[in-house]
Amino acid sequence: MSADPGDDPHVRPLLGAYVLDALDPEETCRVARHLRSCDGCTRDYVEVAEASALLALLQAEDLRE
Repeated sequence: MSADPGDDPHVRPLLGAYVLDALDPEETCRVARHLRSCDGCTRDYVEVAEASALLALLQAEDLRE
């Protein structure tokens, strides 16, 4: 792993797990470091976090037709 966050590959595939706090500590640090330097991944993170928050508001009745 590189010490320079700009050298890290994009972390989009890890964002869902990051939002759910399902990454190991090393991956969590990698994602957090990358998000500080990548506007594109940060925008994607916000979208994933918002979607996760909205899903948490759903109740079983909301899923029935």
